[in-house]
Amino acid sequence: MSFSGKYQLESQEGFVEFMKAIGLPDDLIEKGKDIKSVTEIEENGDQFKVTITTGAKVMINSFTIGQETEIESLTGEKIKAVVNKEGNKLKSVLNKVTSVTELVDGNMLVDTLTLGSLVYKRISKRLA
Repeated sequence: MSFSGKYQLESQEGFVEFMKAIGLPDDLIEKGKDIKSVTEIEENGDQFKVTITTGAKVMINSFTIGQETEIESLTGEKIKAVVNKEGNKLKSVLNKVTSVTELVDGNMLVDTLTLGSLVYKRISKRLA
């Protein structure tokens, strides 16, 4: 099952609490909480390019499965990480945040970010 495609955010849980915990400023949290971001994934073998557009902010991360790379975090910080693929899941650890992106039924993208006991979950539906 290929991750390639465009996905639009449908729902999210734990956004405000999670963003405060990772140090995002309150004004950015307020602006971002109601924006329906679009995630575009290009998968070519073990190489991935992930583009997330949230309003005017565009975040692009490219990586190869199993190889260390620099990933831009939600706060804009560049963090060295390794992304692993396990079936229909992409997993990585960025500092203390564990990220799991799961492709469900080929049409839903479920992102789960965990920091200690805090969980931020995003559900996006495939557009194309």
